[in-house]
Formats: sequence, C-alpha cells, structure tokens
Amino acid sequence: MPDFPPPPRPPRPLVVSADEELLDELLRVLAAAGAEPELCTGGPALRRAHREAPLVLLGADALALAGPRALPRRPGVVVVATRELPAAGWAAAVEVGAERVVVLPADEAWLLTRAAAAVRAPVERGPLVAVGGACGGAGASTVAAALAAAAGPAVLVDADGWSGGLDLLLGAELTGGLRWPEVGGLRGRVAGEALLAALPEVQGLHLLSAGRGSAEPVPEEALVTVVEAARTTGRCVVVDLPRPGCCGVGGGPQAVLADADLALLVVPARLRAATAARLLVAADGRPWSSARLVVRSVPGGLAPEDVQEVVGRPVFAELPHDRGAVARAERGEPPGTGTRSPLGSLAQRVRTALSGDERR
Repeated sequence: MPDFPPPPRPPRPLVVSADEELLDELLRVLAAAGAEPELCTGGPALRRAHREAPLVLLGADALALAGPRALPRRPGVVVVATRELPAAGWAAAVEVGAERVVVLPADEAWLLTRAAAAVRAPVERGPLVAVGGACGGAGASTVAAALAAAAGPAVLVDADGWSGGLDLLLGAELTGGLRWPEVGGLRGRVAGEALLAALPEVQGLHLLSAGRGSAEPVPEEALVTVVEAARTTGRCVVVDLPRPGCCGVGGGPQAVLADADLALLVVPARLRAATAARLLVAADGRPWSSARLVVRSVPGGLAPEDVQEVVGRPVFAELPHDRGAVARAERGEPPGTGTRSPLGSLAQRVRTALSGDERR
C-alpha cells in the first residue's frame, strides 16, 4: 500500500500578546473560526511567524514592545484590544501598518469572519478574459456577454462608462444591485464574495454594468480592484473593454489587458475594421499586441482569410452573420450559447485556450 504524504497543516494565525484577558478572548474567537494560533512575543520565532502567518493579531499591549514594532510592514496585521485605544495607541497601530483596530467584544463578529477567511484553503484565481472591438459596433459586448454566460459561475465587467449599461443586453436593467457609479471609488484590497453579493445576478452570472444617469470613464484603479477581487473567488472574469480611443480611453485599460489570460479582438469582416485591427496589434508592447482575432462575418464583407491577410495575424475564431442578433439584444435576451451555436463554439475555443490544451 503506497504511503501518502500527510495533509498540509492549515495556516496558523500569529497572536502577539502577553495580556491574559485578551489572550482568552482571542483564543475563543480563533477556536470558533477553526484556527489554531501560534503564540509568540519576541525573538527569531516571532520574525519567522510574522513572515509566514496568514494573519497577525497584535495585542494592544504588544504595541509598546520593541520586537513587534521593529518588524517589517506586511498586509494582514490587526491590532486587538479590550478597550478603546488612546491616541498614542492609534499612532502605534498606524506605525505597524495595521489594517484595522479591533475592540472586543464589540468587533468580535468582524474578527471571526476575518480569521476564518485567513485560514481558509486558498482558491485558485479565476481566469481573466478581455474582449474589445476593433471599431464601433463590432459586437464585442455580445461576445463578452456570451462568454461569461457560457462559463458557468462567472463575472461580467462592463468597462465602458459610455456603453449605456451592459445590463440592457442581458435584460437585467431592473435587477437590483450596484453599478459603476456606486463602486467607482473602490481602491486596494476588496473581499471578492462581498463584492459579488452586492452586484446584480442574472442566471448565475454576476454583472457590473455602467450606469445610465451620466457618462464618465470607469476609473482604472477601481477596475483593477474589482477584477482582482472577482478573480479571488475562483470565477472566470470577462471584461468588456471600451473601444480603443473611445472617449479619451486610449487603447483600453492597459492593466486589464496586461494581466489577461486571453485577449480577444472582435473584427467585423470589413476593410476599414480590419485595417483598424492591424494598427492595434501591429507593434509589440502595445495593449492589444497579443490579442486573438475573432472575425464576425457581415453581408458583402471580406472573407476571414482576407481579414487575416490585412491584419497580419491568424484568425482565432469566426462568427457567422446572425440576422436575429440585433432583435434578441433589443428584447434583452441573453446571447445564445448552445453547443451548436456560433457563440457556443467560440466559448468552447476559449475554454480550450485557457486550459492550455489548444493545438498550435
């Protein structure tokens, strides 16, 4: 019988305190969170645990100790006290880079949730797919919505503040939840599940759409924050990027394109659109230089091989002309993604490319 390695020990939060009353409270909360802490107040063991622990709970009494205050800054440090800190205590908490000061028992629920999240088995980041159009009316939003709908539990992010709202395309304009005007101020680290709980949900698809009260660009820092938070939930994230150069957004949000596992550029089979696509992908280092081409057939347009010749890149997928697409979109019907549909076939190509099994 083969010997299997023992399962890895769950990560242990670090508790730094000599206050017996506080320690009793912390051990009780951590036990409820399913976490076994490591206790330490100084020496080499403190430096090692401080470096490796998923969460550091620093007692208010430890703020006066030289050892803890000499440690390098790191994320995931929480100062815990049993009473409100004086001004000097708050200054010390800021000095050690604490993300929050917790006062027990008032903040027990928050600490319990934070500790449980810290010791939970990490979830693999979900894949990121960026979709854009070579020109206006290319059909990139339809492609993005279809890919997100076909991905199962997924997140669709509308990154174009002038789009009028991608929720209209999915018939979700009346579905409750936050839109970009309410979340445009997000910065830094955000809990993914909490974010998704606040967004509209349509048939298992979470959606962050532009608003319709006013048109303004989506803040790039907020876009990066939202995309990263959504990916931490393990879901596939599809971002519908604004048309390059539209409304002062040159080349689309570069941070999303740079981090994307797959970038798709939708090109209508017309000479002008193909020429615009060539300009976008022509030079190395440009935001769209590594994008794959999705050619959308149009009546009387170029053949896919002609588009390929103009752009100078191979065609990743072809989308036949769909006469009913516009009417379905006007009725708010989600794009069809059946296995035999063109968009369903494209979704399968995308899944294959993301899995690394694509034949080149």
